[in-house]
Amino acid sequence: MSMTAPTTRTRVGKYEIGRTLGEGSFAKVKFATNVETGHPVALKIIDRHHVLHHQMVEQIKREISTMKLVNHPNVLKIMEVMASKTKIYIVLEYVAGGELFDKIAKMGRLKEDEARKYFQQLINAVDYCHSRGVFHRDLKPENLLMDSFGVLKVSDFGLSAFSKQVRGDGLLHTACGTPNYVAPEVLTDKGYDGTSADIWSCGVILYVLLAGYLPFDEPNLMTLYKKIHKADFSCPSLFSSGAKNLIKRILDPKPLTRMTVPEILSHEWFKKNYMPPSFEQEEGINVDDIDAAFDGNEEHLVTERKEKPVSMNAFELISRSQSFNLDNLFEKQMDLSGLVKRETRFASKCPANEIMSKIEEAAKPLGFNVHKRNYKMRLQGDKTGRKGHLSVATEVFEVAPSLHMVELRKTGGDTLEFHKFYKSFSSGLKDVVWDTQSKDEDTTS
Repeated sequence: MSMTAPTTRTRVGKYEIGRTLGEGSFAKVKFATNVETGHPVALKIIDRHHVLHHQMVEQIKREISTMKLVNHPNVLKIMEVMASKTKIYIVLEYVAGGELFDKIAKMGRLKEDEARKYFQQLINAVDYCHSRGVFHRDLKPENLLMDSFGVLKVSDFGLSAFSKQVRGDGLLHTACGTPNYVAPEVLTDKGYDGTSADIWSCGVILYVLLAGYLPFDEPNLMTLYKKIHKADFSCPSLFSSGAKNLIKRILDPKPLTRMTVPEILSHEWFKKNYMPPSFEQEEGINVDDIDAAFDGNEEHLVTERKEKPVSMNAFELISRSQSFNLDNLFEKQMDLSGLVKRETRFASKCPANEIMSKIEEAAKPLGFNVHKRNYKMRLQGDKTGRKGHLSVATEVFEVAPSLHMVELRKTGGDTLEFHKFYKSFSSGLKDVVWDTQSKDEDTTS
């Protein structure tokens, strides 16, 4: 097999950028390494024009400044903010334990004591940020991360304002992207109070932790909205009476009578084995970088240099693996029901261009439009599913001169539809997937 030339990594300021950790409609999150310290970080990359267009600069500056000063054990820390001419970069703490969603996908519902432990940490984080005037507005399991010790970290506090709008009435307005977790008053677009809306989302999350499925989940969007507006749901019989009582009081469709954080903190079910958070505020944190990132002064701007495909270093490989056994890295990630989760990956010993061509060949007959850019592709389904069009992002990474890793991530649409797509799609890629079972073959040829 021919050797590929060494590639140059992408760098922004003192950070080397690696793989994509997550992707949304207005931002992307990348793994990055501080080249001065070697420490891993998560880099949230936001389109600068999106912020300016929505006239949210002052609100976002205020919220990010507040969140940079936060040093709460259950809130993902903002470390630094930078900007280029076209992008804003928010440097975040990197946590290696994955999303809480993946734990539920793998194990199903959690035992009550474990669910309570995560819910207590969630309420601690929400209460603390609310006390500083910052609301999340988009709480869902994908925004709940775990560190390697199983400590819950809420991400995107103070950042969800990028996709929201505050109008002259002082209330928040949003076109919601994740309706299953959203409070009824948010869906009406008449404006809402961020405090009680966040509490509703916490109630939905607690239900999912205990049941392993959503309280409101309908394929038809209008039916779903009606059920949310009426709080039309039922608790499984396996819920304890305390859990049922708490969830029913939180999922109250009327914001004014919905349970508040002080009421949750004093509820008997919540108080069991409760440990109040213990932490100290850091002294001397500077927020000048936030002003500099938004003021447009070219003196403070950073530049981004790109050449793809990206090479992976050993730390990134290990951070992706279930253990230090790298064989795990090249196996399809499955949950217990045998379904591929919202992202999966495979290894290939084919050249990067050949891999890209094969992906395109496999996707088009399945009704997907293919958009290519460097060694990345976006596959956009032409049919509308239960949560809109299914879209999948793919990226080819160079692991070694003759070995590539291909990552696929669902970036839009329904997870079950992604499972069905992947089953058909993967059968068309057999020629390029490296069969790691054949370990006795000479891999250097």
